[in-house]
Amino acid sequence: MWPLQTLDVAGVRRAGVAPVPFRQFVLKVHSRCNLACTYCYVYRGADESWRDRPARVPEEVVAQAAERIAEHAQTHRLTTVHVNLHGGEPLLAGAAPLVDYTATVRRAVQARVPECRVHASVQTNGTLLTEAAIAALADAGIRVGVSLDGGTAALNHRRVGHNGRPSWPAATRGLRRLARRPEAYAGVLCTIDLASDPVEVYESLAALEPPSMDLLLPHANWSAPPPGKPAGREPARGGPTPYADWLIQAFDRWFGATSSAPPVRLFAEIIGLLLGLPSGAEAVGTSPVAAVVIDTDGAIEQVDSLKTAYEGAPATGFDVFHNSFDDALDHPGVVARQLGPDALPPICRSCPVVAVCGAGNYAHRYLSGAGFHNPSVYCADLEKLIRHVATRLQGAAGPASS
Repeated sequence: MWPLQTLDVAGVRRAGVAPVPFRQFVLKVHSRCNLACTYCYVYRGADESWRDRPARVPEEVVAQAAERIAEHAQTHRLTTVHVNLHGGEPLLAGAAPLVDYTATVRRAVQARVPECRVHASVQTNGTLLTEAAIAALADAGIRVGVSLDGGTAALNHRRVGHNGRPSWPAATRGLRRLARRPEAYAGVLCTIDLASDPVEVYESLAALEPPSMDLLLPHANWSAPPPGKPAGREPARGGPTPYADWLIQAFDRWFGATSSAPPVRLFAEIIGLLLGLPSGAEAVGTSPVAAVVIDTDGAIEQVDSLKTAYEGAPATGFDVFHNSFDDALDHPGVVARQLGPDALPPICRSCPVVAVCGAGNYAHRYLSGAGFHNPSVYCADLEKLIRHVATRLQGAAGPASS
């Protein structure tokens, strides 16, 4: 059962709220990882379904997923789709299979929708980025994103192998190699650690010259609050704002940087929303979710961040062998994330920054026994950050002309 507010899916559809097709397909190619990061939401979260799934995706799952992606693109007349090769650590499967998986999807889509372009990327911890692997991925048009906690060994102390040894030496070698193929370098993702200095984190990541970066709030919720947040609080606005304080320091350093500074997605999204643009990330805004996961056994699932809520939280009950992606569009959890402000609780709908905040990441709203119909556990942080960004924008624009 999906523990959220009651949603009459058929009623929603009859009311004329059409589903938004999926455009991002996260293909799990390997369900294990060579690291044991202390904060990992997949292997340390409430959901442990990865234990019962194939370590490596079978070829028949890839072939069937490719056909379903092509079917979806044809049904909705899509001109672009994005396939994100994910894990675990996807490069445990090897670079050559990832190239083959991507080619399988592209062939299937090309056969049905010749005008649809398939963009491909892989998200990796960087430790397995050899020269040969990067060359194979780059030559196949597969861009590479790297997950880090900063640009120094000290900042990456939480990212360790199963033997407890640091991953930074291998990751930094991989990053140096990737920098030599800039056309394949997608950027870096960084999960916030309150113990790290935000300016140091930003500057050390910027020194790696990524084309983009993102600063991610740790996946947490009201029942499993993040570090620095008190446990046992009922969902409400207000409270301590350690993550806003951290992000504001990083924002001010980024906002005052030169034009050559890499864009920070969270900050760019907030600025865009303040200027009236639609959101393109799940962290903020109310744009409909357009991403879906295909796990190594062919299960069609919602995004992995839901694994922090409870066992089976991402599940839809569908799989690529028996269901289309249109079936998943009618799942209550997907519908709830496509209705925008109408699916938010009253406390959020009455908030003056709701159009920008959007109640934050859906997974961060969960409370055991009450579902997801709550503000984000980072509610106070998001409001403070958004107001700070708005103030800085207003100051940069100067006094309004009369």
